[in-house]
Amino acid sequence: MSRPALEVADIFRDHGSAWRDANAGHVSLGQMKVMSAIERCRTAALGGHVARCENAACGHTVIAYNSCRNRHCPKCQGVAAREWMEARAAELLPVPYFHVVFTLPAAIADIAYQNKALIYDLLFKVSAETMTTIAADPKHLGAKIAITSVLHTWGSAMTHHPHVHMIVPGGGIATDGTRWIAKRPNFLLPVLVLSKLFRRLMLERLTAAHAEGLLSFYGAHAHLADAGMFADYLAPLKKTRWFVYAKRPFAGPKSVLAYLSLYTHRVAISNRRLIAADGNSVTFKVKDYRIDGPGRYTMITLNTHEFIRRFLIHVLPKGFHRIRHYGLLASGVKAENLARMRALLDVAPPDQPAPEAVNGADAADVLPTPCPCCGARMFIIERFEAGCQPRHRPTPVIIRIDTS
Repeated sequence: MSRPALEVADIFRDHGSAWRDANAGHVSLGQMKVMSAIERCRTAALGGHVARCENAACGHTVIAYNSCRNRHCPKCQGVAAREWMEARAAELLPVPYFHVVFTLPAAIADIAYQNKALIYDLLFKVSAETMTTIAADPKHLGAKIAITSVLHTWGSAMTHHPHVHMIVPGGGIATDGTRWIAKRPNFLLPVLVLSKLFRRLMLERLTAAHAEGLLSFYGAHAHLADAGMFADYLAPLKKTRWFVYAKRPFAGPKSVLAYLSLYTHRVAISNRRLIAADGNSVTFKVKDYRIDGPGRYTMITLNTHEFIRRFLIHVLPKGFHRIRHYGLLASGVKAENLARMRALLDVAPPDQPAPEAVNGADAADVLPTPCPCCGARMFIIERFEAGCQPRHRPTPVIIRIDTS
């Protein structure tokens, strides 16, 4: 019989209490809530339901515990991603899509950790402004474009590495609104031009935020509270190239959706990357993006407390939106602009799927997946509250051992 797969929740349950004690006074309320949610996710502590196969001859019965639905939980993001992707499918256009990445330099990332809400917000807004400004320039595209942006704050080893992934259609609406302007194949906008404008705008906004007293500095960066010191800190960044990366266009709308599903609801580390854990350390898979081929995949082992620390540095501020839309997809004008883009591209609006009938049964009582034994529908026969045990028992798991 194979061992259950290792999960972040297992590490938190085994070592979270000791980590919290060792870091008392240095753990935010948000981080505490994330740890608690992940530890309790899909356990009796959150309640759940019992479902049984409608086929009386089968009668397969399962117990399912409720999900925490925390956006940082590795187990809860799959469903959230699917729901988000279904909503986005109707917004896709029959044009090439590009993937663009804007990354903050390490020096800015260092102070971003102490000013998450402000600098992450600036990263979103400045990268979007950079794209829309250069796209609107007649020397480049001369059009209004649509942008979907997703914030990631980690590298493969869970270090602090803030960057924004953008999915951008290869074209836009002319500034006079009369036609669709398509970009030439395999090219969207010049990355060097994007990089320079991104650098200038971000440094200007950071300087303005400092002048308004909106930035906080602690520890080794406490001296940056002084305006002169902060200016000196930023000065070298004016001469370095800031990283903006653009990939070749996707093969089609379906590949865009598949790609987006890998990014929109990702957390600092997925359970499938975990390899082993013991009383002192955690080993997991990492990817070095600077290396091509099989050599880019390797493993890293961290002290358990360091693993927990790295996971929790990526907890976002309360209410912070990590998926945003800009340009033609901005809130309030998206519906009108989507209709305009479809008209200019001569594309019919997507059909609205008809609601599925459930043959007289309440849809809320039918599981979305069929019985694993016979394929019939699974009905919820009991719901139980948090901390309670269900009255019904699951179907016993029979393990057959081949002795031949």
